[in-house]
Amino acid sequence: MRSASARPPSRGLAAWVRAHPRDTVAFAGLAVLVLWFAPPLLRWAVLDATWTGESRQACGAGGACWAIVTARWRQVLAGFYPEDHLWRVALATLLLAGAAAPLAWRRSARYTPVIAPLAVVGALAVMHGAGVLPRAPTDYWGGFFLNLLIGVTASIFALPLGVLLALGRNGRLPAVRWLATGFVEGVRASPLIVLLFAASVIVPLFTPAGVSLDKLTRALVVITLFEAAYMAEAVRAGLRGAPRGQAEAAQALGLRRGQTLRLVVLPQALRIATPALVNSFIGLFKDTSLIYVIGVLDVTGVLRNAVTDFAWQGLETEAYVFVALLFWSFCFGLSRWSRSLERRLDGSGRRPA
Repeated sequence: MRSASARPPSRGLAAWVRAHPRDTVAFAGLAVLVLWFAPPLLRWAVLDATWTGESRQACGAGGACWAIVTARWRQVLAGFYPEDHLWRVALATLLLAGAAAPLAWRRSARYTPVIAPLAVVGALAVMHGAGVLPRAPTDYWGGFFLNLLIGVTASIFALPLGVLLALGRNGRLPAVRWLATGFVEGVRASPLIVLLFAASVIVPLFTPAGVSLDKLTRALVVITLFEAAYMAEAVRAGLRGAPRGQAEAAQALGLRRGQTLRLVVLPQALRIATPALVNSFIGLFKDTSLIYVIGVLDVTGVLRNAVTDFAWQGLETEAYVFVALLFWSFCFGLSRWSRSLERRLDGSGRRPA
């Protein structure tokens, strides 16, 4: 029987404010900042902005000049790829999207290790030229497509390399463990931009005569190895977090060490490491913007070159704001996708914390 002094919990906005005073202060401060900055930002970015034009002279003095983006939209999307072959860029983009498409359905997710590499190889073949398609050197590749290509390709090939490195660090063979540890710690101790410069300047000095790797290939290899080192640490943490009792139970049932690792331990480790791996994917996609420092024109490099043109000088703000919004939209989409993936792997349908 309910006591006479017991009262039902209070509900409503006033009760929530009394129960969460710190959150209320933080929310109020954030609301003030939004109300203070949102109106002038909206006027500058949308209401008073100029969207089309052939130079800065066509833009007004008060708002943003997005004409620098619309006038060079082909370069922003595909670099200097031949205009009559832009359909190849569109087809390669669809193939890259298809590389991750099996993850959207539970029943087809098991085919991802096969479909993803084939889709990436197909996209590279379409872009470079194979069979009846004319060859297009990588010097013509660029724009935001190049960021997608490097991000998807490096993610697909860095994950298995990271798994192998994590297994090597946890292995019993001292030589393999030392080599894996040395590679991971050495790569993690070096900034990516330094490794990119080394691949661009130093590697050609040691390549045999007659062997030549273009800048894009070298950058792609470096970024893949760099991200594999970080993914290895995420997978190693997942291996340590997997319950030991289940591995012992699997061995007691007669499973060999390799079967136990492949069927019991590694799936649980990857499930535990999913948030950290997705974080690595997001960081990898943002790191693709560094390739312009070695002369590979991604979307950042294209717009950087645009603002050095006399017709568009002084529009650095619009160029970098556009790049920031572009990367933010894709990274935000990846983060939301990761939350749905975590719920599906959890199998409970609950929201992740």
